[in-house]
Amino acid sequence: MVTTINDDMFTAEVIQDPYRYYGQLRDEDPVHWNELYELWVITRHDDLVWLTRNNEQFSNMVMANDPRPAYPAILESDNELYEYTRNYQAKMFIQYDRPEHLEMRKVIHAYFTPKSMEEWRPLVKSATNELLDAAEAKGDVDLMRDLAVPLPVLVIAEMMGVPEEERHHIRMLAEKLLSIGRGEPDRLRQLSDGMRGMDEYVIPMVEERLKNPQDDFISVLANGEKAGVFTREQVLVNTSLLLLAGHETTINLICNGTLAFMENRDQWDLLKSDPQGLMVRATEEALRYDAPVKSITRIAAEDVEMRGKTIKKDDRIRWIISSANRDPEKFENCDTMDISRWPNPHVAFGAGIHHCLGATIARVEGQEVFAALAERYPNMELATHEREYQPSITFRSMKDLPVSLE
Repeated sequence: MVTTINDDMFTAEVIQDPYRYYGQLRDEDPVHWNELYELWVITRHDDLVWLTRNNEQFSNMVMANDPRPAYPAILESDNELYEYTRNYQAKMFIQYDRPEHLEMRKVIHAYFTPKSMEEWRPLVKSATNELLDAAEAKGDVDLMRDLAVPLPVLVIAEMMGVPEEERHHIRMLAEKLLSIGRGEPDRLRQLSDGMRGMDEYVIPMVEERLKNPQDDFISVLANGEKAGVFTREQVLVNTSLLLLAGHETTINLICNGTLAFMENRDQWDLLKSDPQGLMVRATEEALRYDAPVKSITRIAAEDVEMRGKTIKKDDRIRWIISSANRDPEKFENCDTMDISRWPNPHVAFGAGIHHCLGATIARVEGQEVFAALAERYPNMELATHEREYQPSITFRSMKDLPVSLE
């Protein structure tokens, strides 16, 4: 039986439980034209992987080429801000197609190789334990506030070469940048504030790194400018991107994963039986079961047929990670958390040429946190069963996560 599908992806129900909503789309209309936001919604795992690997047909240059207005609607008085934020985002390396994307990614990948990211593990491990010591001493623990936020901020700040006393400023700017996927009509005010604030903060750092390169990713981007791959503006914008992508998704992985363990006690018991041995599979299943990123956008570069529908040139598309990761065609018992699941072909980090550059460091942080929690607090429980999520179409972000450690 086909039921009517409400195209408002920002309702409280969809934000709270995207799996039911996108699951209905996946079952009934996997290539769905969303009339309200004028975009295609792609929900099946195989379609998503096919789409991401056909980068000639499905372009990443959404901000540069999308002819339609913002969705959901913004305040009319903010149209200028829309142009500003679009132009800003259009300069992120992920908003380019080949060959430019390949050249830009090569510069950044030199820093983010899996081998070099693995070298951050000792810092992640010691920082996790220090933060948990401090949380324990305080007694009243919100795992988001006390661990999930400060840990990735610490790591990304180290990678950027940001002094310790300025980390709170970096987090404040990142929170403004997060308006990127929200639905409030005035969201562009926060977003543009964050963009301008990041530029102001980073300009002197870039100037300094051009003269005196260091072992941080701002120096890597500055070298890209020297080599003629990036303009100065692209260096600034990509620093913002790496800040945002480098910690928001990990915050979500830690919170969503911990919540999933607390609500699936059999899996928590299994993890506790061998935290070091199971932390890799536990993290992969946390990524699949409640992914940090819900959806990503593309724009059609030409007319494309998909499941009997014609996606026309310049149509915008959202592919839904949350749905693909629970596709019963791909995953047995898809709605069940199972940390012994292997292989685990989830698409939490996307697929194809735009596969997430920061996947390795996010995995390292997830693994060390889940192992530490299981070792230190075998009896940990949720302090409340009420939970609230940020009203974002892009990120699966909780607002807090109070727990009782013992």
